[in-house]
Amino acid sequence: MNARRVRDIEYRLLPGQDRKTTDIVIERDGVISVRPPNHYTPEQVDAVVDSKRLWIYRNLAEWRDLNAAAVAREWVNGETFLYLGNAYRLALVSNQECELQLKDGRFCLSRELIEIGGVAAARTAFEKLYCQKGEERFAARVAFHAPKVGVVPKSIKVKDMGYRWASCGVSGTLNFHWKCMMAPPKIIDYIVVHELCHFHRRNHDDAYWNEVDKVMPDYRERQAWLRRNGARLDL
Repeated sequence: MNARRVRDIEYRLLPGQDRKTTDIVIERDGVISVRPPNHYTPEQVDAVVDSKRLWIYRNLAEWRDLNAAAVAREWVNGETFLYLGNAYRLALVSNQECELQLKDGRFCLSRELIEIGGVAAARTAFEKLYCQKGEERFAARVAFHAPKVGVVPKSIKVKDMGYRWASCGVSGTLNFHWKCMMAPPKIIDYIVVHELCHFHRRNHDDAYWNEVDKVMPDYRERQAWLRRNGARLDL
């Protein structure tokens, strides 16, 4: 992946693929990623990026506005943390056998864990729980939606995906960010369908969105929710 610049626009040039159009994406960290057709030269990609300047400016401005709403949570009793779209208050519990559990409508976190390991240990405990719950949730939702899309994934992984919600590997593996488990179930389903449809089309052209629409006619509404609220799905 190469870093390139066109006038005042810096972007990351991704490896080309067998496609007819150039895909330009504003990643969750604000980086502009561009994936062109295989036969495009870097200079041709520069020209496409330059022609899309207004679209890029507009979407970068929207990204900045959305990320200004990011939540900074404190690791104290009563703070709220998200799970499947619902907010649950944190309770620091003494002499708890496990590090973290969702019990009686609260996230019960071991007081000893945070006293010894601090915020880093608490974050790790939440990540582990989200991954564990995510493996169950995503396995079930992929099994539900895959037949509708007409594909058979080889495996599912839930992990830290950096600034991406999910990915569809060429080997048939679906990867999901553990932060997805903070979103409502209907948004998780959108993320699942989004990735499953990439088995048919690797880019985001009209044919790809037609595949998504066949399975999830209201995908635009769910996509808009994720775009508006994604910055809040964090620890």
